[in-house]
Amino acid sequence: MGTATVGQPVIGVSVGPLREQVRGRVLAADDEGYDEARAVHNGMFNKRPLAVLHAEQVADVIAGVNFARDNGLDLSIRGGGHSAPGFGTNDDGLVIDMSPMRTVLVDPRNKTARAGAGATWGDFNHATHAFGLATTGGIISTTGITGLTLGGGIGYLARGCGLSVDNLISADVVTAEGKFVTASAHENEDLFWALRGGGGNFGVVTSLEYRLHEVDQVFAGPIFYNLEDAASLLSMFDEFIQDAPEQFGGFPAFQIAPPLPFIPENRHGDTLALAVVHWAGPPEQAQKVLQPFLDVAPVVANGTGPLPYPALNAAFDALYPKGVRAYWKGAFVQELPEQAIAVHVEHGSRVPEVSATMHLYPINGACHRVGPTDTAFAYRDAKYGMVFLASWTDPSKDAERIQWVRDYYQALAPYSEPGGYINFMQDDDYGKIRDNYRQNYDRLVQVKRVYDPGNLFHINQNIAP
Repeated sequence: MGTATVGQPVIGVSVGPLREQVRGRVLAADDEGYDEARAVHNGMFNKRPLAVLHAEQVADVIAGVNFARDNGLDLSIRGGGHSAPGFGTNDDGLVIDMSPMRTVLVDPRNKTARAGAGATWGDFNHATHAFGLATTGGIISTTGITGLTLGGGIGYLARGCGLSVDNLISADVVTAEGKFVTASAHENEDLFWALRGGGGNFGVVTSLEYRLHEVDQVFAGPIFYNLEDAASLLSMFDEFIQDAPEQFGGFPAFQIAPPLPFIPENRHGDTLALAVVHWAGPPEQAQKVLQPFLDVAPVVANGTGPLPYPALNAAFDALYPKGVRAYWKGAFVQELPEQAIAVHVEHGSRVPEVSATMHLYPINGACHRVGPTDTAFAYRDAKYGMVFLASWTDPSKDAERIQWVRDYYQALAPYSEPGGYINFMQDDDYGKIRDNYRQNYDRLVQVKRVYDPGNLFHINQNIAP
């Protein structure tokens, strides 16, 4: 193993030896396509790595890891590239881009699927939906499956099927030493435990095997309300979700009304309260289950209806295109008292543009049936995973948009847990690592010391060895 210090600037490293060892493309600064290859989803980050390796197979990943380690290079691993802090790129280091490794193999008999680490949830859902199957994924279909899963995996199906990590059967991993290992309940169990919530700290995941569930057509969509009814909606939702059937997944939010055909034209551009509802149970029960959302307050617009699950998973993609500038924060929430609802109404009413929002994702139900130390995901008692997100295109609005997110987040801090969901953490949240992992932090450090004692994998919400 190389002795170069990880993260120190490296002068004069040639990518020639790496090109000779891989099948995938290696793009350096003077290669055509370099600018496209170095771009991540969040337009706030404009970094210039030494090279981007498009890994086509595990052998390429092993070569890339060895090259970065032996040359003392910073190493970023990119799946979908959606990391809010821009972890999928760096300056002067190596980026291993997993996107060519996106094959999804479905075993409908055993209700499992194995996916390459570069697959997005859109890729995954397309493959599994052909068999009427799905597992818990995110809210945006262009998100990579690996990053979302390693952080825990909150999504529409979480209350009924558990988090993404609760459906992970095994993962193939290339370690900092360049060794290939499989982690599962029966093999490298400590690594398997750590991967389920511990992020990208322990190696490069090259494929993941998931348990699938029978989810085909769902009844889902947005229901918009007047802003003055936001408090009633939040209060109703908090009571409703306590013992709602677990096939219900959805969340309240604030949203400037986009120009969608089902929203009255005179309300386009108005700030509204919103419930995104989703029912994956028997279709004939949808109306009864969702009735509280129609009764709670006058409905401004109702965009619900039957649709295939993959269409729901892609419904918000247009609000979050590649290159958009983005900043977000997150927190776990146990309770939603009246005072917290008042804070939500105050700050949610100031949502600055159509692609900025607050989502309150329920993570009770099946998520609570896994113990707080059974996986690295620590907040098994939280009722909600909350996210504040702003995305925008004009760089002159950076400070203003970031401030809106921070103010909203800070105002709710008295009603939130100290830690938050790793996938909602920002590049100014490094001080929260221990809070995010709570009782699991010390054990994660021990696993890190075994699999990555030199901290090669440090461009993440880092657990230092």
